[in-house]
Amino acid sequence: MDSISYKTKYANKQSVNKQWVVVDASFQPLGRFASQLAYLIRGKHKPDFTPHVDGGDHVIVLNADKIALSGNKSVKKTYTTYSGYPGGLKRATLQEVQAISPRRVIERAVKGMLPKNRLGRRLFHNLHVCQGDIHPYAAQKPTPITLKY
Repeated sequence: MDSISYKTKYANKQSVNKQWVVVDASFQPLGRFASQLAYLIRGKHKPDFTPHVDGGDHVIVLNADKIALSGNKSVKKTYTTYSGYPGGLKRATLQEVQAISPRRVIERAVKGMLPKNRLGRRLFHNLHVCQGDIHPYAAQKPTPITLKY
């Protein structure tokens, strides 16, 4: 009987095939949408997923200002930041943050779903959020996809 040895192949920086995709955030629930974006950015949808390699796609999100929120999250959900100084604690509701910059709501939701290490910080650079229908990444020839949950 012949012994066949199979060797597991891991993706590395040179063998990864990164693509650019466009996703529309119009009327998508924030949490479900963010988890699907994190899945794409991490590269878990690819057959050669390797946990320690940046193998995900670049994701362009359009219409960040039209994201859907269920219940009364826009009033009750708060974002907290701390400068490190006494009295430097700032709180803002989701509605206030969305009025200033709708991009931050999606960015913060996705960032919370990525790993909390150097790789997670690197993966976050693969997320590109735009407020309207137009994006400046046409030169990369992104493919539009629809997310379903």
